[in-house]
Amino acid sequence: MATSNDTAPQTVQSASGLAVLWGFVARTAGNLLRFLVTLGRAPRMRIAPWGAGACAGVLATVVVIVAFMLLVDAPVIAWALRLPLWLRDVADEITDFGRSGWFLYPLGVVLIVLAAAMTLSLSPLAHRLLAFLAARAGFLFVAIGLPSLFATVIKRLIGRARPFVGPHDDPFGYMPFIWRPEYASMPSGHATTAAAAAIAVGAIWPRLRAVMWIYALVIMMTRVVISVHHPSDVLAGALVGVVGALLVRRWYAARRLVFFADDLRAFPGPSRSRLTALVRSIFAAPAAP
Repeated sequence: MATSNDTAPQTVQSASGLAVLWGFVARTAGNLLRFLVTLGRAPRMRIAPWGAGACAGVLATVVVIVAFMLLVDAPVIAWALRLPLWLRDVADEITDFGRSGWFLYPLGVVLIVLAAAMTLSLSPLAHRLLAFLAARAGFLFVAIGLPSLFATVIKRLIGRARPFVGPHDDPFGYMPFIWRPEYASMPSGHATTAAAAAIAVGAIWPRLRAVMWIYALVIMMTRVVISVHHPSDVLAGALVGVVGALLVRRWYAARRLVFFADDLRAFPGPSRSRLTALVRSIFAAPAAP
């Protein structure tokens, strides 16, 4: 028969284990908060303002969007409805990969893992490398997530009708501020996410730019093929994604995070051998007191 003396050590052990776990969670959360504070620090470098060419490009894109609304949207949606059913079914499967969660959830996990790794007793060099990787992951998260969040909000304020919400397609059907999915067509959230991802990933790994833009264009095309967006919605989403991701890159560069301030190139990444050594040191390191 167990006595109170038998259960006392188990109670102490349980309390000690919970204290250790709570300390680990608190330190991890503190590291995540430090990542956020670093992002919000005052600029350390001056970034040259956007040139006339970039501003003209944005204005030209807006003009094209209006032209699409007048001349292109209705004929293209009518064409999409005549496409073979199997092609529309394939596009419907592919388009799901334009959701922001495909990027944000893994990046969020990476940030948590890096924050947890920084609680270990590692060398100063290893901690600097973890901070470097966290800055890169944080840039990707913000550069993709912020434009996507903006598109999610603004599309419901604009209130443009999706194709064939009523008995016929009306590219000029609007119900602003209604906050209903069928009136949340412009800009396309999938197009925003895809374009922002293409810019963000390409900014860090230039060799992946072509692949990412092929991905983005395919996602944009599927939104029209399955008739959930007009072409102008997709183009507007691409504009939001590109401009948003570029603005985030400039924000990071001004704070000497991830990018050089003069030409906005990404800092050189660590070598494979250094990353391998970091992983080994993490698995071998004891927890910080």
